[in-house]
Amino acid sequence: MEKMYASLIEALGEDLSRPGLKDTPKRAAQALQFLTQGYQQDLNTIVNGALFPSDTDELVLLKNIELYSLCEHHMLPFIGKCHVAYLPQGKVLGLSKLARIVDLYARRLQIQESLTKQIAESVMQVTGARGVGVIIEAQHLCMMMRGVEKQNSVMSTSVMLGALREDARTRNEFLTLLSHS
Repeated sequence: MEKMYASLIEALGEDLSRPGLKDTPKRAAQALQFLTQGYQQDLNTIVNGALFPSDTDELVLLKNIELYSLCEHHMLPFIGKCHVAYLPQGKVLGLSKLARIVDLYARRLQIQESLTKQIAESVMQVTGARGVGVIIEAQHLCMMMRGVEKQNSVMSTSVMLGALREDARTRNEFLTLLSHS
């Protein structure tokens, strides 16, 4: 990867012997490996058995999970926040695991629509919940830095599964809780 970055930088017309660029191919390769580390991780390892018996059956919501990903079309970042809710059914998931599931899929080349679905399906699979809701709000640098250059646009995507899809009252509870800071 380092050699490829060196070729890319030279193709731009830059001089790799210039002090500021001397180690850039190595740093860029390391950065890309970090930003795509989700390919080296899997759901079971991330969750690591952190499911706990619980008789709670009310909505569990984790709001404002920071999200950083790379769009698969231009390999430019999209940055935002993810909100994850689920209706437990006999067990709850360790809180940090929700954020780790978000990162697992965000740290891959991705489109926001697929990312939202992957997170929702994984939370449903891991928890056996009666329902799951995921909403992502993100700004896409591929749209801000190039193309139409719209600085203030925010894309929102949602996936509702189980009771959050089928029961309007439960879905409204989720959306109402999101609107309160």
